[in-house]
Amino acid sequence: MPLPRSIAVVSPRYPDGVTVGGAETLLRRLAERLAARGLDVTFLATCARNHFTWANECPADVRRIHNVEVRRFPVNTDRDPALFLARQSAICRGETLTRAEQAEWLRHSVNSDTLLEHLRAESVRYERILAGPYLFGLVWSVASAFPDRTILTPCLHDEAFARQELIGEMLRSVRGCLFNTEPERELAIRLHGPEAGRGVVVGMGIEPFEADARAFAARRGLTAPYVFYCGRREAGKGTPLLTDYLDVFRARTGRDIALVCAGSGPLDAKPFVHDAGFLSETEKREALAGAVAFVHPSTLESLGIVLLESFTAGVPALVHAAGAVLRWQCARSGGGLWFRHYPDFEAELELLLERPDLRHAMGERARAFVRREYSWDAVERRLFGALEEL
Repeated sequence: MPLPRSIAVVSPRYPDGVTVGGAETLLRRLAERLAARGLDVTFLATCARNHFTWANECPADVRRIHNVEVRRFPVNTDRDPALFLARQSAICRGETLTRAEQAEWLRHSVNSDTLLEHLRAESVRYERILAGPYLFGLVWSVASAFPDRTILTPCLHDEAFARQELIGEMLRSVRGCLFNTEPERELAIRLHGPEAGRGVVVGMGIEPFEADARAFAARRGLTAPYVFYCGRREAGKGTPLLTDYLDVFRARTGRDIALVCAGSGPLDAKPFVHDAGFLSETEKREALAGAVAFVHPSTLESLGIVLLESFTAGVPALVHAAGAVLRWQCARSGGGLWFRHYPDFEAELELLLERPDLRHAMGERARAFVRREYSWDAVERRLFGALEEL
C-alpha cells in the first residue's frame, strides 16, 4: 500500500517545553520525523496544559514548529468534572460500569468539538490520523468518528481503564496500532482479543549524546552517590514507594546515598531527597550520566523514554518487576535489574554500589541495545513500514 502523504497527529496536549508527557513527546517526535521525510503533517491538540484541570491556557492558534503545522483548539467547556471523577473513581475501585456510564466517563474527559469539526471539514486532506494515548475522551471521539483512517498509538497500561468495554471496541475498530513494545501489544491482545493487537511495534528514536558525569553533582553541591528518577511524582508512578525504600535502605545499610528527583508533583520531605524540578535536556543528561542507577518504580509504562535515555548515558536501571515493559527492556538489553519487594531492592542497589565494574558492563550493554533498537534509523524503518502496511 502506498505511503499516505498527509497525516493529522492528534493528542490532548502539545508538548512545548512547559507541557510535558511521555505519550505527547512520542507523538511530537514521530510527527517531526514524518515531516522531515516530506509528508504533510499537522499536529492537532487542545489549548490545555494541565492534565488535571484541562483549562484552556494556550491560545487557539496555528504555528509552524520544526516543519509541522501545530493547531490548538479549545477544550469543551460543558464537561462535568465531578461526574468524570465519579466515573473514574468507580473504575479505579474495580466497579463494573455500564456502557452508558463508560460513555459518560469519556464524554466528560477532555474533548474538543472544534477539533473534531476541523477534522470533518478537512476530511479530504488527511489520509491518516495518528492519535493517542488511549484513555482520553478526545482520542476515543476521533477514533469513533474516523475508524478507517485512525491509527492509534495507545500507550496502553495494565490498568482498570484499559479493561473498559468501550476501550476494547476502539482498539478493535481502528485501522491498527503503533505499539511501543511487544509487551504492550501482548497486553492489548490479552485484554481485548487478537483484533486489538493489529499493528506494528514501532517505539521512539533516542538521540545519542555525551554528558559530563561530574557536572550535575558539582553544580548542585551533591557529595554522596545518588540514584535518579525523572517524571511525574505520584503514587501511580511509584515515587512514594521509592522514597520509602531509600529511607529504609539508608537506615539498614548505613550508606549515604541520595535520591535526585526531576519532574513535577509532591515529594516526601526527607533530607536525602533532592528536588531538581524541571531540568533542561543538558542538565537531565548530566544527572543521568552521574547517577549510580536510574530508578523507575512505575508499573504502568508502555515504553520508558527516560529509561532508554539512561541506557544511552551508559547508566544501568533498577525497575519494578511488576512493570512488564520496563522489566522487558532491562532483560532484553542486559542493562538493568528488577525488584519485586524491598529485599530485592536492597540487594540489587548494594550490588550496583559495590561493583562499579558491573555497572560499567551493564551500561555498555544498555547503550548498545539502544543504538541497535532505538536509533532513529531503526525506528523510522518500523514507522514507515507500519504506515504502508496499515
